[in-house]
Amino acid sequence: MIEPPYYPIIYLRGYAGTQGEVEDTVSTPYMGFNLGSTRFRQAYTGKVQPHIFESPVIRLMKDHSYVDAYHNGQIVPQGQVASRSIWIFRYYDIVDEEFGDGNRKEIEYHARRLSEFLRHVRDAVRGKNDDPEEHQHKFRAYLVAHSMGGLICRCYLQNPAIPDIDCNTDEAKRCSHMGVDKVFTYGTPHGGIEFRSGLGWAEGLRDFVDPNNAGNFGPRRMREFLALPDDKDIKSLNGWFSAERVFCLVGTDARDYGAAGGLSRRAVGPLSDGLVQIKNASVLGAPRAYVYRSHSGYYGLVNSESGYQNLRRFFFGDIRVLVEMIDVAVTLPPDVEEKKRSGKEIQASYHIDTIVSVRGVLVELHRRIVDEESAILRSYKKLTKGATKIFTAFLLEGGRVNSHRTSLGFALRLQVRVPEYEIGGFLFFDDHYEGGTLFADKLNVEVTPGDGDDRQIRYGWDRSTPNRSSHSVDLQRDGEVLTGKIPFTSGDVCPGICGNLRLTFTSWNSPSAE
Repeated sequence: MIEPPYYPIIYLRGYAGTQGEVEDTVSTPYMGFNLGSTRFRQAYTGKVQPHIFESPVIRLMKDHSYVDAYHNGQIVPQGQVASRSIWIFRYYDIVDEEFGDGNRKEIEYHARRLSEFLRHVRDAVRGKNDDPEEHQHKFRAYLVAHSMGGLICRCYLQNPAIPDIDCNTDEAKRCSHMGVDKVFTYGTPHGGIEFRSGLGWAEGLRDFVDPNNAGNFGPRRMREFLALPDDKDIKSLNGWFSAERVFCLVGTDARDYGAAGGLSRRAVGPLSDGLVQIKNASVLGAPRAYVYRSHSGYYGLVNSESGYQNLRRFFFGDIRVLVEMIDVAVTLPPDVEEKKRSGKEIQASYHIDTIVSVRGVLVELHRRIVDEESAILRSYKKLTKGATKIFTAFLLEGGRVNSHRTSLGFALRLQVRVPEYEIGGFLFFDDHYEGGTLFADKLNVEVTPGDGDDRQIRYGWDRSTPNRSSHSVDLQRDGEVLTGKIPFTSGDVCPGICGNLRLTFTSWNSPSAE
């Protein structure tokens, strides 16, 4: 019997560029989902100690009692399988010269096979005493995909020509959920794979020649298999699946991606994970996290503790938290303000560093900073006239490090950098010191779980109450949604900044949240 939110998990690996990579891929049972990593930390003694991340497969087994679906050496396991099971959708088997016909298939072909695979999983996890019709109605699965695997998921979910889990292609009958509860993507090129400025000709050549189906990452081919009209952004789900139920893990470390002898990272450039540019690694409207990891390899996204901690909270978490910066006011340096009053046009863009962690976890869940070319960038007008989304996090009651503590804690390190001011079209360096900040502090938030009005939120800034949450947040209720504001200010300094962080809390994985 399926017990929400512990649905079966189906993993889809990424693109294999050469036939040799295909053969290496099909020779492994978990196709990369079993890869872990060793990270080093410095202890208080000064000695360097390893921190082991066993792999997503092992951690899901340890933390959430999942089992792998394999038994008796079967590639597609037959017979009854536990609902808390991990499945590998081995779509590259057919491309292998020994397992299949050795010919590469189109994305649409793999998406149709994914539909068939979901039906097989649905039948396999049905308990002996489960009512068949009720099970068919309630069945859901989680899709976890790396790189191109996420495009196969999107093709299945949003291309109406692909049969749904009940074999329907009629748009009027096609089920909206497609048998999928949530999707988690690691480094998927949702906006395609673009090369750095000056290499547009290389993209055109790739899309025209289409070596080993590499044209799948170009806009023309993507619009075909995603069934997107020209007036829709390539990163759009086009209304077929809720973007809020897709989580995108975005890599920001281009330096450690070693594929093709480093040619890939040189072609794509910085502001990427070495293969996918940061701007192209997420679905429109979807929650996301940025981590300093590369597309794959020893420092890759899939084999990262940060990726796993985001995955488990998104799938099994209890509370969704959206943090936005609103009501922002900034003051200019006296010399710049004087030139503004004299009629000079002033331009400035602000970099916002954000690092998010949860209590008891030895890695960051989200990291965007200037030094890693991933900080939030906002113009003066956008910063002061609208809301700036800072991050979305999911809190997991079962993830408490201290089971006797009732509250869930997370922290935000927030830093707003001093901008480079442009006056009348020229940069103004008279009083500029690189690395200066308008605001820098760490916010600590304690969330006491509860229903509705019973939920309490407390906060504290390190500057006044280090590592403590000493102030209550006044909450406003709108149905199932709770919102509150936390003020921040740099004080009576010039230049300076002040405003509010708006926190929006919604239940996650409860019946009302479905």
